[in-house]
Amino acid sequence: MSLQIQSINKSYADQQVLFDLSFNIKNGEIVGFLGPNGAGKSSLMKIMTGYLYPDSGRVWIDDVCVQEKRLEAQKLIGYLPEHNPLYLDLYVKEYLNFTAKIYDLGAERADRVEEMIEKCGLTAEYKKKIGQLSKGYRQRVGLAAAMIHNPQVLILDEPTTGLDPNQLVEIRELIKDFGRDRTVLFSTHIMQEVSAICDRFLVLKKGVIVADRPTNKITSEELEVLFRELTS
Repeated sequence: MSLQIQSINKSYADQQVLFDLSFNIKNGEIVGFLGPNGAGKSSLMKIMTGYLYPDSGRVWIDDVCVQEKRLEAQKLIGYLPEHNPLYLDLYVKEYLNFTAKIYDLGAERADRVEEMIEKCGLTAEYKKKIGQLSKGYRQRVGLAAAMIHNPQVLILDEPTTGLDPNQLVEIRELIKDFGRDRTVLFSTHIMQEVSAICDRFLVLKKGVIVADRPTNKITSEELEVLFRELTS
């Protein structure tokens, strides 16, 4: 499914943080979302997922408007926020079962939980309480929860935060595989990540898109230089 951002504006009190943003992401496209802290990335992602309303503008998932049909749209979206919200007193498998019930997966719930435990590298940890896990494994649990209902659009706010180098490779491959026939947008500060798995990248600065380019003709080193130039 395509993701369409149309003329989004957002202010907090008297401070405007997003300025008339518009862009489209096609089905099967993985897009990296870059920008310095405070650029407005998280605010825009919350608007895309229906957790925050814009002052004006609309977000569309194909023909479903997120602002007008929020619950219908959220069934199509998987979302991992920057600050991963988890119930720390639940066991990993218990939490994923709980999440699957929210999405009303029915008869496929148990199989889907087992699949996400395996795909997200949680096989050795699923009997532990989430509060006992390292930050990296908590990220894996959050990612599993975001993908458990097999969403058509996946929005991830810095999904690889806290992962060690081996975990980084595994999660990047998981995102890349998931995005083969779905729409994926994720924010990151790791330039190698963008050049490794993204088809395209966007750079946001002070609430405005200052770059929108494909990644197939740019190295991670060149991207890092460009990012510094655009955001300085």
